Amino acid sequence: MMLTYHTRSVDETQAVAKALGAIVQPGDLLCLTGDLGAGKTTFTQGLARGLGVEEPVSSPTFTIIKEYDEGRIPLYHMDIYRLGESAAEEDLGFDEYFFGEGVSVVEWAEWLQEVLPEDRLQVTVHNLTPTDREISFAATGPRAEARLKELEKTCPTSR
Repeated sequence: MMLTYHTRSVDETQAVAKALGAIVQPGDLLCLTGDLGAGKTTFTQGLARGLGVEEPVSSPTFTIIKEYDEGRIPLYHMDIYRLGESAAEEDLGFDEYFFGEGVSVVEWAEWLQEVLPEDRLQVTVHNLTPTDREISFAATGPRAEARLKELEKTCPTSR
């Protein structure tokens, strides 16, 4: 199953992500891809709001993994950019996050393909203009597909 949204501002991008944040469940995995500056962290900020996280969310580029525990379920925000193609070789306990109590969001997930669970939600963010984004979702398993179906009901694509 696939779903695509076109947003015209940071607020609209975060609104889509916030709607998803309200429905994700423990053990869900979101794999974010897109160019530098495409809006992956902006998307994650909206998702965090949907989870009830109020503290500022920033890219964990230098810490690799940042945990936010104040929402209805924990948010594990990962940015693999600095590890590059060797990311899958690092022993950072990814499985503990992917199969943990919260939702995992991985920026630059394409560098972790070898260790990612098969059932996940692929999220691609494309820059269309300085403010406009195309956000494409692809479910790769039944769990992710259930989330997309629920997102489609709560946040129709005709934005």
